[in-house]
Amino acid sequence: MNDRVDALVHFFETLTPQSLAGLPRFYAADCRFKDPFNDVNGLHALETIFRHMFDQLDAPRFIVLERVVEMPRVLLTWDFEFRFRRWQPQLIRRIHGASLLTLDDAGLVAVHRDYWDAAEELYEKLPGIGVLLRLLKRQGRPRTPPK
Repeated sequence: MNDRVDALVHFFETLTPQSLAGLPRFYAADCRFKDPFNDVNGLHALETIFRHMFDQLDAPRFIVLERVVEMPRVLLTWDFEFRFRRWQPQLIRRIHGASLLTLDDAGLVAVHRDYWDAAEELYEKLPGIGVLLRLLKRQGRPRTPPK
């Protein structure tokens, strides 16, 4: 099964609009995908999410940092690098996250759950709302009493 996980990691790290045709090699037809923005079922819905990513972002790519395999689950930690097409396209952005994958008996991903902090990893870096979120975050921290 490690060969299967290696192939899946390679698929994520080399994902392109063209390679999306290979989703059925790795995902079950009735798969579920959930992240901070989406909660969908089925290959078509999953492909739509990835196509939207390629439409909105320039040079998106996943870099898998670590994997923990305990069948039928696989945990991947990753960095997702990208550039916004319309806003500061020269800046490379990075989101750190993790994916928990549950494989079915055929070794296909039945459930894909992404975990990452949308506020910290994305919204705080945007103008306007980012300033507000950083301020709220500072105000929510416990204060150290003076000595």
